[in-house]
Amino acid sequence: MTPRSALGALHIGALMFGLTGVFGKLAAASPAIIVFGRAAFAVLALAVFARFASNAPWKPLHRRDWRRLVVSGVLLAAHWVTFFIAVKVAGVAVATLGFTAFPAFTVILEGLIFRERIRANEVLLVALVTVGLVLVTPDFNLASEATGGLLWGIVSGLLFSLLSLNNRAGSGRIPAVQAALCQNVVVAVCLLPVAAPGLAQVRAIDWLWIGLLGVFCTGLAHSLFVASLAVIKARTASVVFAMEPVYGITVAWLLFAETPTLRMLMGGALIIVAIVLSGLMGSAAQAKQPAGAS
Repeated sequence: MTPRSALGALHIGALMFGLTGVFGKLAAASPAIIVFGRAAFAVLALAVFARFASNAPWKPLHRRDWRRLVVSGVLLAAHWVTFFIAVKVAGVAVATLGFTAFPAFTVILEGLIFRERIRANEVLLVALVTVGLVLVTPDFNLASEATGGLLWGIVSGLLFSLLSLNNRAGSGRIPAVQAALCQNVVVAVCLLPVAAPGLAQVRAIDWLWIGLLGVFCTGLAHSLFVASLAVIKARTASVVFAMEPVYGITVAWLLFAETPTLRMLMGGALIIVAIVLSGLMGSAAQAKQPAGAS
């Protein structure tokens, strides 16, 4: 993969991740069924990628690895379910912007869990996200669908932050595709008891949306991201993936007439700036680590 093709793969991956909420809204099924189907189709896609396209050998998993993967899978399941609840309640744009608050949660939780000092630029990041969320919130009435959906999106971002920190604690030993496949297996197992009673009532067209969500927005998008990082710097990847909410909100605008207000656009812009800063700070911190550090 050349740098140009890797950059193209990153943009395609960001677009696919951004379409997650769109396919979730198109599928007329409960969040539990959507997440179960997404995970099941993602397992198939990741297995094909691991078999035919990935050069990373799979590692034998110890009990500690399985414990961490199970925790990650449970967090991933909860993150997806809350995100799709937000989509169903308030629409793609509000849900996506609520979820993108996760860099602020990551900064705070890293300081608490790993006892890392929170720097001034990280305080700025948290402030940008906070102001952005205030602007995105149409009103502070908890009874309104928009506010409720935004809160579900924020909870989804918090769960994603916890997932990222758990993955960070166990990073370096398990190849990314292997870890993603195992986590999706856990997601499917967790959601099967809840989703099973309603699976027979899911329409064929909804299975199509769920299949596209699992294969393209999960399995293929993750595989493109992993493959491109072999060529593209993490700093560049973080900037490209800041386009994810832009893609999702734009497509929702075109398909569902979810026209964002000027205030929402301003808040979204602040949150996206925070995502870019978070990615740049993370890659800069990795660059400062000594050789061999995990």
